Amino acid sequence: MKTKIRLFSLLLALLVLAGNVFAGPELISAKELKGKMKDKNVIIVSTRTFSDYQQVHLPGAVNVWHIDLYTDPTANGYIKSPAELAKIFGGKGISETKTIVLYDAGSGKNSGRLYWILKYLGAKDVRILDGQMKGWRAQRGAVTKAPAKVEAVTFTPSVQKAIFVSTAQVSAAKGKSGTVIVDVRSAEEFNGTDETDIRKGHIPGAVNLEFKNVLTDAATFKSPEELKKIFTAQGITADKEILLYCRTSVRAGIVYFALTDMLGYKNVKVYDKAFIGWQSASANQVVK
Repeated sequence: MKTKIRLFSLLLALLVLAGNVFAGPELISAKELKGKMKDKNVIIVSTRTFSDYQQVHLPGAVNVWHIDLYTDPTANGYIKSPAELAKIFGGKGISETKTIVLYDAGSGKNSGRLYWILKYLGAKDVRILDGQMKGWRAQRGAVTKAPAKVEAVTFTPSVQKAIFVSTAQVSAAKGKSGTVIVDVRSAEEFNGTDETDIRKGHIPGAVNLEFKNVLTDAATFKSPEELKKIFTAQGITADKEILLYCRTSVRAGIVYFALTDMLGYKNVKVYDKAFIGWQSASANQVVK
């Protein structure tokens, strides 16, 4: 009997480990991506700067730099209209019907930002390369300097308003027991000790969990068990409405992915105007 119990426990442990390996249906490993490189329905997107893209990128990858997606990138970083965004993506050969694989240099900021924007536009199958370029290099994945040959396609947006939150909605959510506002900036930014050009501090009632906490030093995602502990410790639980922001909400995207894809949270939204938009209105309180 004891032998059977030990065998059962071992089998259960293996199943849990297997679950961790394949956690997140939209998280793709370098090994898995290697097997999809010739799939015509897969499009790989480098979210690094154009100069980085010119130096080296994954074979066949197109380049989308998030700065090009904003109404005024030097002032606010608010995303353009769905029609404008769809035109940009379509011009890069990206449609909402394709499997879109995103990667950046390793921070997760750029790939996470593109992930949320594409989800907002209604793209169904958007993946993030686990480990980003670091993970690809570690698996000795092929790289190239040759620019991809892009054939324009039509991207038909289907805006998902449920994952977007406005300033008015954030203001109305403050203090509600069923909502948690999450500032994913550094502790210094949150506390107001590392800002120079904007009002210092954070949105009243927000909790601080820096975006870096969802990734390992190797740029891979932490396990679902680790992530759940990290979020739960800050009161960020699946039963609540979760509103994410940073300075311009670039860093919010990778946390959005961790919550929705890795942990399966259903009610997560990104405040696109972010702290830079919040503090620009004098009527909005900022605290330290």
